[in-house]
Amino acid sequence: MSNDRPDRDPGIIRSVDRAVAILDLLARDGWRAGAEVARDLGVHRSTALRLLGTLERHGLVERDSRTAKYRLGRRLPQLASVVTGEFDLRYVARPVCERLAGALGETVTLDVLDADEIVPIEQATGSTSVVSVNWLGRRTPIHCTASGKVIMAFAPSAVRQRLLGRPLERRTPHTIVDRGELEEQLAAALDAGFARTFQELEVGLDAIAAPVHSADGGVVGALDVSGPAHRLEEDRPELIALTREAAADLSRRLGYRTPAART
Repeated sequence: MSNDRPDRDPGIIRSVDRAVAILDLLARDGWRAGAEVARDLGVHRSTALRLLGTLERHGLVERDSRTAKYRLGRRLPQLASVVTGEFDLRYVARPVCERLAGALGETVTLDVLDADEIVPIEQATGSTSVVSVNWLGRRTPIHCTASGKVIMAFAPSAVRQRLLGRPLERRTPHTIVDRGELEEQLAAALDAGFARTFQELEVGLDAIAAPVHSADGGVVGALDVSGPAHRLEEDRPELIALTREAAADLSRRLGYRTPAART
């Protein structure tokens, strides 16, 4: 009996498994004909060709019209670069976040901008912090987070204006919902090199953030220190200094070099 009968959900899963097996096969052996792929997968040649055709339409494999053989497609490096870029950023950021969290005793996250929202992709917890939620992957509005403010402040003007054009949702009684007031805060953040929020995302939660630069000078994220308002509102000179230093350290690790001052 053929194993190619069209099942419902099990068939869909099997097709995905076979597609992944084809990618593994081409990664290992390079150019392969459809018949060879079918033999190695143990399926009919027509099934293998349908799968190869689908992968080809999505740029995951490519076909040599002269030999009718297939190899991995050029879209795979593009997809891999997205994952690798985030992985490298998290890998480099982890010791920086841990050291800053240990020095301040608060929660430290590395936050990035994704689809006009802030998303933490790395987190470290200090000895005195009390974390009621895991921030990793939690999407928050850009205008009421310290990371969001600092990313907007250092973003290109066109990006900043687009983000400022979005509705400013009031999350707490302290959330800044006036565009003019928010723009003043962004200008101050750009000048000072950091941004702060005071119970603007959640009541009782304050935060401070500094920008993280990539090798080309663009801002790829922000280091954010958050904690109870009664602790972060205190006079703690080290809070600003250490946050900025940690962000600068991470930027250097990513290849960023501070432009030389003009004389």
